[in-house]
Amino acid sequence: MAIADPQIKQQPVIRQLDDAAINRIAAGEVLERPASAVKELVENSIDAGATRIEVAIADGGKTLIRVTDDGCGMDAEDLPLALARHATSKIDGSDLLNITSFGFRGEALPSLGAVGRLSITSRTAGGNGATISVAGGQVEAVKPAALSAGTVITLRDMFYATPARLKFLRTNRAEAQAVSDVIKRLAMAEPFTTFILRDTSGGDSRTMFRADAETGDLFDALHGRLRTVLGKDFAENALRIDTVREGFHLTGYAALPTYSRGAAVAQYLFVNGRPVRDKMLLGALRAAYMDVLSRDRHPVAALFIDCDPTLVDVNVHPAKSEVRFRDPGTVRGLIISGLRHALAEAGHRASTTVASATLGAITPEPTEPRVYQMDRPSFSARSMTFQAQAPGLSEAPSARIEPVVEDVPDNLPLGAARAQVHENYIIAQTGKGIVIVDQHAAHERLVYEKLKTQIAENGVAAQALLIPEIIELTEGEANHLLEHAADLGRFGLTIEPFGGAAIAVRETPAILGEVNATAMIRDILDELTDQNETASIQSKIEAILSRVACHGSIRSGRRMQAAEMNALLREMEATPLSGQCNHGRPTYVELKLADIERLFGRT
Repeated sequence: MAIADPQIKQQPVIRQLDDAAINRIAAGEVLERPASAVKELVENSIDAGATRIEVAIADGGKTLIRVTDDGCGMDAEDLPLALARHATSKIDGSDLLNITSFGFRGEALPSLGAVGRLSITSRTAGGNGATISVAGGQVEAVKPAALSAGTVITLRDMFYATPARLKFLRTNRAEAQAVSDVIKRLAMAEPFTTFILRDTSGGDSRTMFRADAETGDLFDALHGRLRTVLGKDFAENALRIDTVREGFHLTGYAALPTYSRGAAVAQYLFVNGRPVRDKMLLGALRAAYMDVLSRDRHPVAALFIDCDPTLVDVNVHPAKSEVRFRDPGTVRGLIISGLRHALAEAGHRASTTVASATLGAITPEPTEPRVYQMDRPSFSARSMTFQAQAPGLSEAPSARIEPVVEDVPDNLPLGAARAQVHENYIIAQTGKGIVIVDQHAAHERLVYEKLKTQIAENGVAAQALLIPEIIELTEGEANHLLEHAADLGRFGLTIEPFGGAAIAVRETPAILGEVNATAMIRDILDELTDQNETASIQSKIEAILSRVACHGSIRSGRRMQAAEMNALLREMEATPLSGQCNHGRPTYVELKLADIERLFGRT
């Protein structure tokens, strides 16, 4: 008997896969989990012009997904074609770069029918209702059905034909949350459409999410929809974005830096209405907040980029979650400049959640129901009372209260300084409450903005040291620092090699006055080490400027006179971004008088 030679390989045979196998392979690309199926079906409803879309799921979508819409519907003769691969009403195939719809591949419905039990019931205006079913790729005949209008698509037992894929799904709760996230993203893109998500697990029906159609102009509708999806706090602390550049239009809302998150979980980006997860766009969003947020905080935003469809390619990923722009540099610059302009226009504004968090941290003792108290006296009455109660000259010096000499009106945005406590916090009185200012954090932002303005105009003025300060470093540190000597010189810090691993600091930024050069150099080295190699030189310069500004700021522990405190408040009101320090922390907290009185049971 002949024995096969193991060195001789069998010639592989090329086979044409059958339609069932082809559809299951396609399903693996398009349908990762129940949320993927919901996304495809809801996008079809939006493309059909639906104004009301209701989604029902059971067991996280594993056993049931039903999407009901009031769109244009399909005729009976169109239903079999809808289940054929690469059959679509969205495009004619002549121009794949001019796509204006969500769907265009014609893969979703046949893929769903290949892995689960799918039924489609639909009716056009003036037509008759019809239904068709498919299970594991086996299509049944079209039958008449009762339906008022629109389309109902039901998917049961997802992945029943490919049970191995069920093992890769997460818990029912996790899958349901993923479905909810998909619905919320699409709801943001379509504020004039009603979206309802229900969980029907166990025979019960529970509404997981509902967003009724908004009215008004686009910005009002979008703001209302974002309030529903992202919450009242975001809506109250979001800045309106509306800017145009070279054929690209950026709209949406972005939150103040003091309303940030500990992870990048609330960043929503849309291109021509399509939700996308694009690294370039996310990077631009991060860059726009670079000098107002620390690295461990992340901005919150919902941004919409609209352009001619020929300027963006959406056909680069089966799930259509990634896009490719013809001119990505223009888009990146649009996002960065648009957001920075909006943040600058916000002036000294800080998020309302800062005050809420402050009040939440104050826990007064439980009080009995309010007893009768005199109404709050007027300002003039309070002033006369305070003067009458002021300590006399005969009292001991330690018991005296230093009066605030300056007569500053308290109707200014940040009010009039009344006191300084713990040599770091300024207490100011406004017309509606009080403001507590972190003097170091506030002045750090002011110095930073001055440095940026100077360097943009004509460089930062330098002051020569009478005796150069010699700083001993390691060889690696010295080389790293000297590589950036030219950039450091642009904002008034002149360094030179001084033999071995030492450097000489000959000039420091004049705006900082007297400064500890050694400490500043050490901080700059830390910043250069923290900055990764791919960071742009502009980002490195801004990061270093931030460190330099810290050394020129009013230090914690320094006592300030009334004139100095009020000057700081007025400068904060006139300086963009002064509501947060260079690391995204609030520079002040504003407490309304009504909230303060509530703490003392005076309401």
